[in-house]
Amino acid sequence: MSERKSNPLKPGRPARGSSTGRPVMLLLDLLGRRWVLRIFWELRGEALNFRELQAACGGISPSVLNTRLAELREAALVDLLPDRGYALTRQGRELLAHLTPLTVWSEKWAKSLA
Repeated sequence: MSERKSNPLKPGRPARGSSTGRPVMLLLDLLGRRWVLRIFWELRGEALNFRELQAACGGISPSVLNTRLAELREAALVDLLPDRGYALTRQGRELLAHLTPLTVWSEKWAKSLA
């Protein structure tokens, strides 16, 4: 299966699973793209340069990493800091904080399925 072309993340534009372009659907579309959550997770601490981030993700191709970083930068969730590398923006850190309760919930859910 080939990598689909990404849509610019603009409210009102269709997103995967929705023709409305509602912000939550845009976000879920972005977060559902291959490797996005892993990149987001690896940037939870300090800034990483491209090679460090690629190594931390393990198995991601340079072209996919470059595409995902461009999408995350367009979404204002990741920024490229001079002499430091890629890092979560304030909005990116805020989103990460909102994902933490989802992680807690998913652990409980997984136990209920076991």
